[in-house]
Amino acid sequence: MSERADPDMVLQVITGNRLADGVSVWFAGANGWTEHVDQACSYDDAGMEAALAQAKPEDAELRVVDIRAVEVTHEEGKLFPVAHREQIRARGPSVRTDLPAGVWRDGTAQLPPLPSSTSSSPFAGIYRYDEYDRDFLRQRAREFGTMVERRRKGELSEDEFKPLRLMNGVYLQLHAYMLRIAIPYGVLSATQLRQLAYVARHYDRGYGHFTTRQNIQFNWLRLEDVPAALAALAEADIHGIQTSGNCIRNTTTDEFAGAAADETVDPRLYAEIIRQWSTDHPEFTYLPRKFKIAIVGAGHDRAAVRVHDIGIESYRNDVGEPVFRIFAGGGLGRTPYVAVKLRENLSVPELLRYCEAILRVYNALGRRDNMYKARIKILIREMKPDAFIKMVEDEYASLPADYCLLTDELVQAVAARFPEPELPRQDGGVLKAAMLDDRALARWVKQNTHPHKASGYVSAVISLKPVGGIAGDASADEMDVVADLADKYSLGEIRVSHVQNLVLPHVAKDDVPALFKDLVKAGLATDNIGLVTDIIACPGMDYCALATARSIPVAQRIAERLAPKQHEIGTLHVNISGCINACGHHHVGHIGLLGVDKNGEEVYQITLGGAADEKAAIGRIIGPAVPTAKVPDAIEALMDAYLKLRETGERFIDTYRRLGAEPFKEVIYATH
Repeated sequence: MSERADPDMVLQVITGNRLADGVSVWFAGANGWTEHVDQACSYDDAGMEAALAQAKPEDAELRVVDIRAVEVTHEEGKLFPVAHREQIRARGPSVRTDLPAGVWRDGTAQLPPLPSSTSSSPFAGIYRYDEYDRDFLRQRAREFGTMVERRRKGELSEDEFKPLRLMNGVYLQLHAYMLRIAIPYGVLSATQLRQLAYVARHYDRGYGHFTTRQNIQFNWLRLEDVPAALAALAEADIHGIQTSGNCIRNTTTDEFAGAAADETVDPRLYAEIIRQWSTDHPEFTYLPRKFKIAIVGAGHDRAAVRVHDIGIESYRNDVGEPVFRIFAGGGLGRTPYVAVKLRENLSVPELLRYCEAILRVYNALGRRDNMYKARIKILIREMKPDAFIKMVEDEYASLPADYCLLTDELVQAVAARFPEPELPRQDGGVLKAAMLDDRALARWVKQNTHPHKASGYVSAVISLKPVGGIAGDASADEMDVVADLADKYSLGEIRVSHVQNLVLPHVAKDDVPALFKDLVKAGLATDNIGLVTDIIACPGMDYCALATARSIPVAQRIAERLAPKQHEIGTLHVNISGCINACGHHHVGHIGLLGVDKNGEEVYQITLGGAADEKAAIGRIIGPAVPTAKVPDAIEALMDAYLKLRETGERFIDTYRRLGAEPFKEVIYATH
């Protein structure tokens, strides 16, 4: 071990994550493992081999996983990791100062009853599970409990356990385990949201994070508590199955599905059919890479279908029958692409057959030797779209005539499990009168409500993007409040949007003033939907082990800087990703930011002109990356230029398409 005397000597410490809870730990030699890097032993190259042997005895994985050496500097008697990610790991949770200290659990010997056991909330338009469905989820939770127990006893190695935990939605992040829970096509009942709040409160540290895939993530679980959390969620028909791994992930759709005035086909029915078909599908459980499907039923695409592995647009043909337009090969990440169209006018009975044909071709030909080239988007480009389409059509034609056919009986059987909500209320003029006297209400209604198919109703969006807050985060208390509001105003139903907000889909117009007052009281009345502060941001390097930069602090600073002029700016989509995997969808933001690590400094590439709707486009990188401190200046300069250049009624994306990047590029790089 080094005596830490030579400041020029290259030193290393040994680190890992504690098996029990995922917390970052540091090796202190004979004193074992510590949570504080300052208490670790440092080693030079000559001493590292022996130190690793000491840190990795035969049963090491029963206590610590991912044991490795990282470089440190020795300054003023303290050790500092060199790598930026390791500095964040060493500091611990970095963006939530309100996390409870100490143990994860609340410490109660006896947990209170599950909300689902006493709930009287209506199911509204929620797909209703039966006991067969529920028993399946209970069994999966028990099976995972067995896997966890075997792992803790050493009967499974970490390499053996990892794919099993991932298939149940359990990741090892920077500071703890993360559990990802699917919210199929973004639809929740009030009871289900209360159950999620229960897990956040009793098994996590009081929060959940809603994602761009209409999932929720719990970021602070202990491994031993995950099976109990999954068992609790199973009682409310919620699970983590296929929220990770190389399988078909959660099928997503429009957050206003089944309610929107501009919708021609309710896509939830078909999203549920796809969910049932894809869950534990024996042929598609181990695909070359993860696979994502999105479906929309309105002319305006609010589900980003063209940047998914399979994108489906549902519409009505000339005789009024629902049919589908099929896209494939979209995606973001390292190599972003807009999907290509495969089929027009596909009938309902053929939907699963055609999806199966696409997946069979991909499963057979997708690259398994290179994870960066394994997605279907790469396969389609390498073999050329026309050749891919021909192979899919040939595979489709070869299927037996009755194979995977969606008969009317099957469709109706699933449809019968979606209770149709009664919407009897008419517009009595209460809202219109209230807006004349309350400017704050009028502004919130303008920004946060969406036209409903029933004339007496609106869909109300609850922003999870308070200025200076963390995009998509909701506390357990806030989830309970939203569940209560759903019962009171929206037939017990909530939606999760792919832009990380919540929606009450069926609110009578006459009830909107009362809803707004309740939201103000709860601190949930931010009126910024679709504006510059309604930023999509992934968790970034404050949580994620894959990230190369932080997303959350940058989003907070942009929002704080531009909040005073956001209503003047108007519709603008700002998306931020903390790494090339693009969980923040930066490629399709009107303004996109990609954080990268440049020699230990976080810098951000800026893209302009992206879009995720029916005019989907990949944003263009406009120049060198901008240092963190300069990002708010750059975005403000962009906005000032836009306000000067726009014509009447133009959104930022319209002005950009008219003028191109040059006038905006000039002002950005004039700021630094």
